[in-house]
Amino acid sequence: MSDFQRNIRLLIAYDGTDFSGWQRQQKDRSVQGELEKALEKLHKTYVPLTGSGRTDAGVHATGQVANFYTSIARMEPHRFIPALNSLLPRDVRVLEASEASLDFHARFDAKSRTYRYHCVCGRSAFPHELRYALQLWRRPDLTRLNGYARALIGEIDCSTFANPQDPSESRYRHISLAHFFIQGDTLIFEITANAFLWKMVRSILGTLLFYEERKLPLEEFKNLILSKDRRLAGPTAPPQGLFLHKIDYYRG
Repeated sequence: MSDFQRNIRLLIAYDGTDFSGWQRQQKDRSVQGELEKALEKLHKTYVPLTGSGRTDAGVHATGQVANFYTSIARMEPHRFIPALNSLLPRDVRVLEASEASLDFHARFDAKSRTYRYHCVCGRSAFPHELRYALQLWRRPDLTRLNGYARALIGEIDCSTFANPQDPSESRYRHISLAHFFIQGDTLIFEITANAFLWKMVRSILGTLLFYEERKLPLEEFKNLILSKDRRLAGPTAPPQGLFLHKIDYYRG
């Protein structure tokens, strides 16, 4: 890092439909890979990019945060926005760029992550919406859904919603927000936690919809969480409705 003088923080949005996910891949197309290609063209050398976290194939973002070190001394931070966007494909956009302290780390300095999952309810979705939302032919009971969601708040063992291949040493996560709201004819599930297990949000959403459709009692959902058994939970929702919405940091 001795050759670099500045640390630039980026706010990034992307359409995850045609990506293998955030993390760089040797063969498959990734968001991190496309951004690093643009940085390499700008710097004439490889520049690694650190993201706040990974998103899976097909998952989108409106609030991904990343940082990189640069030796370009005289370029104002906001000038990186058009410079990078001119080199990026249309499904990745840099929204903001700012100077960060040299020790800022997009992943390790994050206090919480917020995801939103979108569902089009009670009507046939337009073709373009199917890239960004789950089609639900009925209108779920919002009160019942939010009753289940409140049971998730707090420091809980999330094993019930963990993919069996998740490598995390601990499956405890602190969930500070979990609720549903309606925006037009779109049902949105919003959840905030200090971190998430692999496919955890999609597993939670699929399970909540499964329980709501069957009108299962709240106590049964609470017991499901305590069971720590993924086999008893509902299906994992598909990726296209999920957005990484926001990252909050301990420091600005």
